[in-house]
Amino acid sequence: MKRTIAIVAGGDSSEHEVSMKSAEGIYSFIDQEKYTLYIVELTKAHWEAILSDGSRAKVDKNNFSFTDHGKKIIPDFAYITIHGTPGENGILQGYFELIGIPYSTCDVLVSAMTFSKFTLNQYLKGFGVRVAESMLVNKRHGISDEDVISKIGLPCFIKPNASGSSFGVTKVKTKEQIQPALQAAFKESDDVMIEAFMDGIELANGCYKTKKNSVVFPITEVVSKNEFFDYNAKYKGEVTEITPARLSPELTNRVRQLTSAIYDILGCKGIVRVDYIITEGDKINMLEINTTPGMTATSFIPQQVRAAGLDIKDVMTDIIEDHFN
Repeated sequence: MKRTIAIVAGGDSSEHEVSMKSAEGIYSFIDQEKYTLYIVELTKAHWEAILSDGSRAKVDKNNFSFTDHGKKIIPDFAYITIHGTPGENGILQGYFELIGIPYSTCDVLVSAMTFSKFTLNQYLKGFGVRVAESMLVNKRHGISDEDVISKIGLPCFIKPNASGSSFGVTKVKTKEQIQPALQAAFKESDDVMIEAFMDGIELANGCYKTKKNSVVFPITEVVSKNEFFDYNAKYKGEVTEITPARLSPELTNRVRQLTSAIYDILGCKGIVRVDYIITEGDKINMLEINTTPGMTATSFIPQQVRAAGLDIKDVMTDIIEDHFN
């Protein structure tokens, strides 16, 4: 009997469309001789399974079941590829825990913690991981230009604390840009992180571990044509991505060892991507962790899988089967 896999995509955030593209990527990556696949699109108003003929079936939230032309389907496994809420912040993970369907990502706590960039940074600092100097500002209180300049300095990044795909992120260079940047970030999240600018080489490094395998992929070097790795760089090609990154063997090993250590410290599951900045003196600074990284054909993870000489079908099978062995 083939197992049924629901690729869960969409979500409530600005990243809905990006997530749907990742779902198409994952649909093409998973071995369809082994598994029966459905993409399930979630919004606040509708949960719908997309059937093979393009029609849609309403999903029963009580047990995540739906009907495919008269046949009741309850998926055996959920591959979550929602970027943003509710799939990256622990909410959907809690739902699947309650109804007993195994899923592809980190658990409730780790998903929630990695989704809050400030919380994650403070936590990993306690393990000796280098992160940028930062502070958290709540929408109700705001912050003066003078406080931003005295506590963090310019240039700095003002970003939503809980968001992705660089929505609402601004690189701030002057005092006049601070309040507009805060307003843009507050549209995405009630808490905003103000982070010191670090000048250096930007990297992305994927990793996954199962009972059988521990895999840290080759590193990607990110050379954005824009001020930073923003939405247009990520999704409109305004970037050069070099895999493997142009680093010394010693620095390559240090980054990959740190990625593996962070995965273990947090107790991650499934594929995660850790982003870094390498500053002067080969100092490795962690930027953030993506627990549902982009999975379109041109995203970092598929690139890194190819560079590692692996077949992405095998990687997907490894992740799914780990929950049944």
